[in-house]
Amino acid sequence: MSLSKIITGLFVAGLLLFTLGDLYDRFEPRVPTSTNRNDEKVIMYGNDRLDDDQYLLGVGKADITGPVVEINMMGYADPNQVGSGLRQRLYSRAFIVGDFYDPAERFIYLVLDTQSGDTAVRYGILEGLKALGSEYNMYGQSNVAVTGTHSHSGPGAWLNYLLPQITSKGFDKQSYHAIVDGALLSIKRAHDSLSPGYLDFGSTEVMDANVNRSPYAYLANPEVERQRYEHDVDKTLTLLRFQRAIDKQYIGVLTWFPVHGTSMLGNNTLISGDNKGVAAKLFEDSVRSNDNRETVADNFVAGFSQANVGDTSPNVLGAYCEDGTDSECNFEDSTCGGKTQPCHGRGPGFRVHDGGASSCFEIGRRQFAAAISLYESMDPFHSPSGEFGTPIQGSVVRSLHTFKDFSNLTFSHPNGTMVSTCPAALGYSFAAGTTDGPGAFDFKQNGSDTPNANPVWAVVGGFLHEPSDEQRQCHRRKPILLDVGETKKPYLWTPNVVDIQLLRVGQLIIIVSPGEATTMAGRRWQKAIKIRSQEVLEMGERYDGAKHEPLVVLGGPANSYTHYIATEEEYGIQRYEGASTLYGPHTLNAYINLTMELLPFLDSSTKGKLEPGPSPPIHINESLSFIRGVVYDRAPFFQSFGDIVTDVPHTVKHGGTVEAKFVGANPRNNLRLEQTYAAVEKLAKDGTWTTVRDDGDWSLIFMWERINDILGTSQVTIRWELENYVQDGLYRIHYYGDSKAPINGIISSFEGVSGTFLVT
Repeated sequence: MSLSKIITGLFVAGLLLFTLGDLYDRFEPRVPTSTNRNDEKVIMYGNDRLDDDQYLLGVGKADITGPVVEINMMGYADPNQVGSGLRQRLYSRAFIVGDFYDPAERFIYLVLDTQSGDTAVRYGILEGLKALGSEYNMYGQSNVAVTGTHSHSGPGAWLNYLLPQITSKGFDKQSYHAIVDGALLSIKRAHDSLSPGYLDFGSTEVMDANVNRSPYAYLANPEVERQRYEHDVDKTLTLLRFQRAIDKQYIGVLTWFPVHGTSMLGNNTLISGDNKGVAAKLFEDSVRSNDNRETVADNFVAGFSQANVGDTSPNVLGAYCEDGTDSECNFEDSTCGGKTQPCHGRGPGFRVHDGGASSCFEIGRRQFAAAISLYESMDPFHSPSGEFGTPIQGSVVRSLHTFKDFSNLTFSHPNGTMVSTCPAALGYSFAAGTTDGPGAFDFKQNGSDTPNANPVWAVVGGFLHEPSDEQRQCHRRKPILLDVGETKKPYLWTPNVVDIQLLRVGQLIIIVSPGEATTMAGRRWQKAIKIRSQEVLEMGERYDGAKHEPLVVLGGPANSYTHYIATEEEYGIQRYEGASTLYGPHTLNAYINLTMELLPFLDSSTKGKLEPGPSPPIHINESLSFIRGVVYDRAPFFQSFGDIVTDVPHTVKHGGTVEAKFVGANPRNNLRLEQTYAAVEKLAKDGTWTTVRDDGDWSLIFMWERINDILGTSQVTIRWELENYVQDGLYRIHYYGDSKAPINGIISSFEGVSGTFLVT
């Protein structure tokens, strides 16, 4: 061998060793060798991130789709809105943030595609975590936040208190366990994925995805306060990005933006996660595309959480009278000719008669578009300027939680007087509903005087519990329709004991709100926490030596459902949001006072233990239920389950619609969690069929119809609304069902397959 070849070989070997060493330094996870944070103040591998900027991060996602048929839907409180199928599956998305040095300090933030968090659901999740064993001992009351996206298109019958159970005919354990079990699975997946990583924070404006549905009440807030803000709803979408340290891949995003989950209308009977479910699915699909494979983890999770949602609406075109006049609704009380029912908010696709689906997809798309643009602007691989978001810095991860009885909480008002909250009560305008979903009878919003509503309701309210003079005085300008906080038969109608919870990572503080804070209520709450945190919390320093500015977000409705949180001024107007502020005019200030008082517990130097407070009652095993189970299924004479009733056409154009009808069975026999009821399959070149759509996709719709109650026959329709980008080829529709035998009740699975159709 020549000398030149030996020298060349040694050079190549040295270069290889150098490269391997550099790769090892770049991708080997940093496990701390000391519990002393000061021992590892070093700059990390080429990313200008300190060890103190690392956190334990994990994300997980799991199916929580409950019964999609024969169960009242939760949100509009309409007993006639009963599920008939599935537009898009519901999910729990779990985000875990932990202290890199102290594994006991961590929190879980859950985003459920549900109307809200709930006392019983959170209890079930906490009990389930205990049952998972010692590996999960660090999760408990203080550090598990259960938020809902506030979708009004999910199945109901899973809430703890009686009031929301009335329209659903009680409590359904199948519906309840679908949420609890799926939430636990998402947590387990997030926990199993924990690894060192980084957090970045950014914000952007979404100008066309929400409006204020109670501007008259908003205008009651002081003018000097309103002038600080350009809009009467918050237009800011904030995003927290999760990045794994070992391979620099992004594993998830958690966003906050206020818009009601009421794009799907009250006449819709298909289950979905509403506009936030759409946004999350679009984001997850987008980042997993081939263009992003190198920078995105396989199990990337996008959570679209609510913020100060109380008076927001996705019906961005405004509220109009659907009484033939097509005029705008009355500004003060949202009526048309003195009637509430004709006044409806209009989304961007209101002219399409599809139960709000077109509007829902568009409002979801607008949130997604803003979020993905922000996400990419924070990414040096996409951003032309190479700018990052604001890094979350400092090793502090803390959480706090306590229960407080709001039936009579006395505290110091900002004006220096002593004030109290009241036992929960709902006013007459609660029954009027909103422009997103008007109420029945002749209730009207903006009714703070003696109401002239249907006298039957006054009798009904008095029958439940006649409010005392003291209760009436406590609620002041709210004429009480339902004295729910003092109604305890057969069990509590609404919560009096509420959750107070705060989470912190670095300079980011998350207010976990159990109710729907209005726009101005949320602004006041966040401002108060930001100012107070600068006084009582050590926020640490930025890379340039300057002190960190606290970042404060508000998420909810979470943990329980305490209806609305309006400002005192809005409360005095007594539109829907004020009438639904349960604990009287001082509700907001009570929340602000308590969270400011407890804020020092989020400091790394605080060693004291926070008292848990009075435990709320759990009604899982004593709740009433008048929901009939599945008795049996039968196929029509001379037919079998899964047989084709109406087949597909031979050809379908891009952007067209294709559907097939099958002999069906009740979907409640098997929720098919983590599976599907419906699929579109494409014929591959090798002759095999590959699934290209399932019932988690917005474009594939699963519908069930009972044909004969006595015979137990039913029919399933599966409809595919083809996107314009669908590839040409041969396709078919696949139905997965489960039937219940008439005598022994045995449940058996079956399948049905349509004929083939050509997409051209």
